[in-house]
Amino acid sequence: MHAPHKRTARRNNRSVRVALVALGLTLTAIPATAFAGTAPVAPTAVHHQEAAATGLDDPAKKDIAMQLVSSAENSSLDWKAQYGYIEDIGDGRGYTAGIIGFCSGTGDMLDLVELYTQREPGNPLAAYLPALRDVDGTDSHDGLDPGFSEAWESAAGDPAFQQAQNDERDRVYFDPAVGRGKSDGLGTLGQFAYYDAIVMHGDGGDSTSFGSIRERALARAKPPAQGGDEVTYLNAFLDARVWAMKQEEAHSDTSRVDTAQRVFLENGNLDLDPPLDWKVYGDSFHIG
Repeated sequence: MHAPHKRTARRNNRSVRVALVALGLTLTAIPATAFAGTAPVAPTAVHHQEAAATGLDDPAKKDIAMQLVSSAENSSLDWKAQYGYIEDIGDGRGYTAGIIGFCSGTGDMLDLVELYTQREPGNPLAAYLPALRDVDGTDSHDGLDPGFSEAWESAAGDPAFQQAQNDERDRVYFDPAVGRGKSDGLGTLGQFAYYDAIVMHGDGGDSTSFGSIRERALARAKPPAQGGDEVTYLNAFLDARVWAMKQEEAHSDTSRVDTAQRVFLENGNLDLDPPLDWKVYGDSFHIG
């Protein structure tokens, strides 16, 4: 049973996907010989550079990221139980569903079902593609009710649909966030802060999008890639994130930052290493 009031609105428009794909940056390894004759790097710096080279895309850390997001989105650490989740939470984005909260009103649900149908043409959701195209950009259920929720739940048992959800999560949200985090020189916690922000806010052109949050942070502090201090920059980013959340009533509870990400930062846990203890909406969570 999901708690609708704990579910949060996110993503502003379909331009999210275009902008995020453009952010999918990768790091290029630099040969060790390039540093011949330079001063040795301190062991702690080496350790953190190695963490940034792998970071949130390390499978164990990625699973932690999914648990952290699920604690805020579903009040549960069992993110794999959310493939079949679907409801209209009254945020103006139509149906919200699946492991990352794909929305019928923001286009990412449409993209997901199109991908699934390319792979499995006879799937239970294929018949709803015309309706999903019609309601894109609205909160309408026209052409979706009464059977869409049941069809989604039925499809959720198909490994092909689960994989499609995983792939769209990575393409649209996870990979771009991690790529941008690495390009800014951030470690695992910073990459997660970017990911969580993109999941909630998307990266459209408005003042509360991920890109705007990052620009607000950059106006106050430099990221490590620009010679800045990582903790100082992340505090600036989280401050900007809280500001953005408070601009919309559906986001006004900022505990996923205040009593989660900020706690990890204050503890100096830039690599997001367990054990982790945090709270969201007053509920306590633990990863050992």
